[in-house]
Amino acid sequence: MNSNISFLGIITKAGKVVSGDESVLDTIRSGKAKLVLVASDASDNTIKKYTDKCSYYKVDIKVVSTKEELGMLTGTSIRAVVAIVDENMANTLKSKIEKV
Repeated sequence: MNSNISFLGIITKAGKVVSGDESVLDTIRSGKAKLVLVASDASDNTIKKYTDKCSYYKVDIKVVSTKEELGMLTGTSIRAVVAIVDENMANTLKSKIEKV
């Protein structure tokens, strides 16, 4: 497991993670998303869709890990995309990811 994104588990327990395709899109559109994580093994279309959507709404996006690991860290089945809705937690996670 990538220890840099393991902080996502703490963010999930704090209730600051939104997961699932439509839920994440709604969170981005509403301006509540502070950081979006897309699994590196998600389809090219999924990565492009979220990259474009985040670019339009000016939300930071990072391609990380795998769908299986994102799911495990969020306590669900596999997840291709999650959004963090807390700015401080998003900034902390972003800095951990960028240290790699």
